[in-house]
Amino acid sequence: MTNINKGKVYLVGAGPGRADLITVRGAEVLKAADCVICDKLANPALLEFARTDAEIIHVP
Repeated sequence: MTNINKGKVYLVGAGPGRADLITVRGAEVLKAADCVICDKLANPALLEFARTDAEIIHVP
């Protein structure tokens, strides 16, 4: 049987949109993520929590 690397997917809500209102856990998840997928409704300031080497994917 082939070993398959399994990852995790977290959904972090943007709430009312203010970056200073993100939960502690939401900020931790973004800081640990290899890849962040966000839509145009998310406040761009939330991406400041993401790692500088994280892949950021914007979806319409």
